[in-house]
Amino acid sequence: MEIIPAIDLIDGKCVRLTEGDFSQQTTYHSDPVEVAKQFEALGLRRLHLVDLDGARAKQPVNLPILARIARETNLVIDYGGGLQSVDAIQMALDAGAQQVTAGSIAVREPKTVQKWLKEYGADRIIVGADFKDNFIAINAWADQSDLTLESFIASFSEKGAKTFICTDVSKDGKLQGSSLDIYQKLIASFPDLQFIASGGVTTIEEVRQLRAAGLHGAIIGKAIYEGTISLEDLAKEVI
Repeated sequence: MEIIPAIDLIDGKCVRLTEGDFSQQTTYHSDPVEVAKQFEALGLRRLHLVDLDGARAKQPVNLPILARIARETNLVIDYGGGLQSVDAIQMALDAGAQQVTAGSIAVREPKTVQKWLKEYGADRIIVGADFKDNFIAINAWADQSDLTLESFIASFSEKGAKTFICTDVSKDGKLQGSSLDIYQKLIASFPDLQFIASGGVTTIEEVRQLRAAGLHGAIIGKAIYEGTISLEDLAKEVI
């Protein structure tokens, strides 16, 4: 299982939100490039980079930071936030992202994301499945769609997607544990797909449970910054 630390960006700084609420924001570090270097120094190989400014602007804002991290580390970066067009995707890839995440646009414009999957391949386009109470969340997590998590994943599997970041909005940033039971059901229902857990991962024991369940990856954010999971313990889990 891939251990994937997260860096969320607002005004060029590392922040974390609670349940995606911009009014519940904590700033942890002013230099995300240095944070990325710390991750790499411990043997971590992946990075989940979220441009929250871009998500609000509906276009990438923090590409210079992406470019610096890509230039100054060897981390495999997946980038999300504000990706609404092929031009935006290309800018992110040109800046050094190896993968991009299609978030709310996958709900609003599924045919557009299907085109991206065909053009760039399922190895480069990750589909973001943000959910709450088993329904897909939209509009920066403020609203729920009428799509169930399972039907959304099934639909994009048919469109060629193979990797999904599944974020439980109700748990994100709360440090109250992840939705292991939901992930186990998804893996049982869609054994050929790759699922990345996101939201609420709090302890190193949870990381081990997610690996044992068969998750492809686990994104860990606030637990690192708040110290409920130490980087040293996390590094020991890297295979």
